[in-house]
Amino acid sequence: MFLMQLALVVVKAGIVMHIALTCLCVFASQVVVGDICASQRYTEAGECCKVCPAGTRVLVECGKENTQCEPCQEGVTFSSSEDSAQCQPCSKCPRKMLAACTLTQNTQCDCGTSHYLWREEGDSKSLCVPCSTCPRGSGVARACGPHGNTVCEECPAGQAFSEEPRTYKPCTPCTQCQANEVELRACKPNADAICMDKQLHFNTRPVGSDGARDPLRRPSGAAEDQETSPKPPQSSVPRLTPHEEEGGSSNILVYVSVLAAVVLGLLLYVAYKCWRSCQQKQALGKARAAELNNAPEGEKLHSDSGVFLDSQSLQDTQPSKGSKRDSKQDNRMYVNLPPHRKEEVERALAEGGSIGRGGWRALADALGYEQERTDLFGHGEDPVHTLLSDWAQQEGSTLGLLCSALTRIDRPDVATLLVSPTQGVSVV
Repeated sequence: MFLMQLALVVVKAGIVMHIALTCLCVFASQVVVGDICASQRYTEAGECCKVCPAGTRVLVECGKENTQCEPCQEGVTFSSSEDSAQCQPCSKCPRKMLAACTLTQNTQCDCGTSHYLWREEGDSKSLCVPCSTCPRGSGVARACGPHGNTVCEECPAGQAFSEEPRTYKPCTPCTQCQANEVELRACKPNADAICMDKQLHFNTRPVGSDGARDPLRRPSGAAEDQETSPKPPQSSVPRLTPHEEEGGSSNILVYVSVLAAVVLGLLLYVAYKCWRSCQQKQALGKARAAELNNAPEGEKLHSDSGVFLDSQSLQDTQPSKGSKRDSKQDNRMYVNLPPHRKEEVERALAEGGSIGRGGWRALADALGYEQERTDLFGHGEDPVHTLLSDWAQQEGSTLGLLCSALTRIDRPDVATLLVSPTQGVSVV
């Protein structure tokens, strides 16, 4: 009985092994002949669904019948992946075309070094768009170019940093302080470490390097997460010598000295101009005071009261003075001359021209005007009228003073017009 049961078990085991071997052989034959279903999908009849290759699109989905594919149009549409639902339209390059559109690849365009090609999904329109910039604390993982816009990645803390926005450079590896240096600040994604040696001399970074400070080094074994950080060569960490530091201080002193010299020169020029103006005013005041002191007592009295008499009235009150009075002692104001007499004086001066001994410029100089003011009068249409009108508004603009100035420039003819006895009485 035991033998019969043992034989039955052996028979059953043989049958199972036979079935397993049969299935294994069938599977192996399918692998050899390539009958495994790549799509992992089957029709209702059990047939493996086909896969539409790149350059085609799925026209009829797999179901009752097998998948039906349709090729894209050459130079018009393309599909870069398998089993694409639709063929994408070929893009048109806004600038330069590198490669034409194929059934499996879109048009390749060149937008330059600082731009990339932007395509709208399902549309043939494309634009050259400026590349993005990675902010502080991140570097460039993939540079901007034909593959698309800039791809940024955050700098790992303690391993790399970026102290300024970047468009093409990756994160800069953190450096470590040497054994004879002290770490003042650990490396962060947006700033490098700061190290100071035991002699209290700060490390400095050369002009043009990344960041505002020196690429600083960390002491070995300072942190476990920094062991993988590459150590820069010692030659990339220059230090300023005491001679170079003294040279920078001397440059600052030179700049300060030059600035002080310029300021001092300006102050001296202003002081000279003020002194010259005061000298001219004092000379003019002395000349006017001398003329007033030489005037008759009657004229002084009337000058103090603000009333001036002409030559005829003085002849009535002081017959001993003579029939003519000295033009230099005439204290009448020029502004009170009749308009027609002023026109005669201005016309006579204009006939003498502007340049020469008897011109109006010589008269302006005799009246105490500076060259700049005289040149300003010359820009007008009637410089003689402008000069006399401006002078008449000043204090002490008497006929005697004007006659004296005309005598000095050899214009007695104009002085005669001023002291003509037909002027009558004028009141200020």
